[in-house]
Amino acid sequence: MAKIAIASESIAPAATSQVEIFQREGAMVAPAVPEIHEEEELHVAIDARTDSLQNLRELGPPDLVYLVKQPKANSTRQTGVYHHVTGVDASSSASLAAYVNSLTFSPLDKTNKVVSGIYCCYNAFSHLDMRVEVKIPGSLESYCIDERGDKRVATEALWLETFLCGVLRAYLYADDGSGDAIKKIVGVRRFNPITNTEMEHKFLDAAERLFFLGRQLSSDPETQVPNTVSNHLTSGILKYIHTTGRYTSGINLFEKLRTRDVEVSSLLARVQLMADEEVRAVRLMYDALQDVPMDYSLLDCQAAFCQDKGELEMALQCAQRAVTAAPSEFTTWARLAEVYIGLEQWDLALLTLNSCPMFTYQDKDSPRMPQPSRIMLPILSESVLDEIDEGQPKQGDPHDYIHPSLRKLQAAGYQGTFLKAYNLLTRIAAAIGWDQLLKCRSEVFVMEEEYRVERQHVSKPAQSLEAETNGAALGDNSEDEGTESGSVSGPGPAETEKVEPESGIERPEQTVASEVVKSGNDDPDPSHHQYTQFHNKRLCERWLDNLFMVLYEDLRIYTIWRTEMAQFRQQAMEYKKSAPEWEILGELAERLHHFDEAIEAYQSCLATRFSPKAMRGLLKLYEKTNDTRKMLGALIRLIAWQYRWYSEFSPELLFLMRKLIEDEGAVKVRSIVQATNLPQPVLDLTHQYCQLCATFRSSGSDT
Repeated sequence: MAKIAIASESIAPAATSQVEIFQREGAMVAPAVPEIHEEEELHVAIDARTDSLQNLRELGPPDLVYLVKQPKANSTRQTGVYHHVTGVDASSSASLAAYVNSLTFSPLDKTNKVVSGIYCCYNAFSHLDMRVEVKIPGSLESYCIDERGDKRVATEALWLETFLCGVLRAYLYADDGSGDAIKKIVGVRRFNPITNTEMEHKFLDAAERLFFLGRQLSSDPETQVPNTVSNHLTSGILKYIHTTGRYTSGINLFEKLRTRDVEVSSLLARVQLMADEEVRAVRLMYDALQDVPMDYSLLDCQAAFCQDKGELEMALQCAQRAVTAAPSEFTTWARLAEVYIGLEQWDLALLTLNSCPMFTYQDKDSPRMPQPSRIMLPILSESVLDEIDEGQPKQGDPHDYIHPSLRKLQAAGYQGTFLKAYNLLTRIAAAIGWDQLLKCRSEVFVMEEEYRVERQHVSKPAQSLEAETNGAALGDNSEDEGTESGSVSGPGPAETEKVEPESGIERPEQTVASEVVKSGNDDPDPSHHQYTQFHNKRLCERWLDNLFMVLYEDLRIYTIWRTEMAQFRQQAMEYKKSAPEWEILGELAERLHHFDEAIEAYQSCLATRFSPKAMRGLLKLYEKTNDTRKMLGALIRLIAWQYRWYSEFSPELLFLMRKLIEDEGAVKVRSIVQATNLPQPVLDLTHQYCQLCATFRSSGSDT
């Protein structure tokens, strides 16, 4: 791949004031510019984006930047190239045009010149694609395209909405450091949309003006119905505050909004808790619940607070009330299940989990582009790090071998409510063991075998079995309405296969399907009969039954892995796996809450080649052990890898850097980074994250 050389200023020597140092260091280094080349026809990518507008359901895809180039020596032949971007200021046509103009000079392509460009930015409030066409040199035209492909006038009100959507996409669609988001879409430049307090004011002002329209933006996949306090706008605001530590700004915003709607109290309380203003938060929650006693978001906030304080009996009361207030929401049931797990009431935890409403996962909007003719992925010279490059597969090399049993682990692909539910199930399994979990399962759910045996002792099957066995997980009949599972949509049954003898994991028996009980094929009138054996049992939802099978497969593969490793060590032999296999095994162990084994797998992966996911896994270990030096070593490498793939901004990595500076002080953090035996340009990228903390006057940034 070609490399771009972009100059960056050297780091100033240590000084008393960290702010002064960062001010001398200048602006952040811009990532390289990827180029996706179209086939012969121009503007095919623009047409594809227009066609996709009617299918967008979330915040919209990343912004599209389309350039038309022609050779400097030949003005007749033109080609189209494009890339995607997030975090560019989309508050006006002028700011988008400035971005296009910044691309007119490319150190990678010196034979062609840019003659025009189109910047497309989606407005999720009004379902319009805002576009700015730039002729170079020459004119600028701004307009918007609706879902039918018709042109409309771009007004100031529409630009305000577009600006806010751009910031939310930058935060909510960012990579968490693992590389998953970066690998999902090729060629996306990711910028930090808020780099100073002036931009923060602009963002929060827009958020305040459009706050009560936020429910139009959809919500996280765990939320059934977007509302005033649960939508992508509120999620984005909370993520910004959590990342930057700008608690006072968040408190001021929500205090103003609370005067217009008391439901905003739950958001205000969450920010106060982030800021360690616990007394104010508790008083606020108490006062607000006098006005809105059935506000499930407030009740959930109370339950979470009590959980954190170890007051599980109090958390239980709050969680039960939250379920009563919002029986169709997944989050309330999941919180209740968490509390039961904390109380070690495993049967009630399973029954509650069984009652969770499960929703079809709605993925983030992503671009659907035609097949390109070629893709240019230049590497920023500042991000070049030998240990990241070494061992990486070259173009044309055969793919790494991955054992089929590792490829088909379904849990790795879970998202949304199914991911959260699976995590709860694995927590129970980690606490009591697989055998005890199966025993608990058979005690609370009707098993297929016992159902078949019981049927032989009665003359007619009971159609009403489910009603008779529908014991409330809450221990309170007033909350039975919450046991409906809503729109259930989950993965299909896990593939069955013969158990290897060395796994030693018992395969779970099948529970009886509710369709079987409700079918009524054998008897049209079962009202006078009942299965007394099942009076206190429930029917297991099919999706939960599937999770048990998926968990069984995870445990089976995990047990085989650990058994094989022990055998190899006993014989003083090396246990070999490919880098992707070690990565999968690390994720597997992490899913099953075997932390030490996960770290071991991630380390084995990194010994073969660099992997952002494995490095992110190690970073969790260093966080747990408070190893500042190793945390910074991991952060430096992750930041460099992100820059390499065009991302200067990861909220998760910025948060970790801020917390380190808060705990250790900026001078110590800076000194440790500078003392690392890595190329200076790579260290400068990390220093830029520190600079952001200084700009926002984060705690510890001036010491």
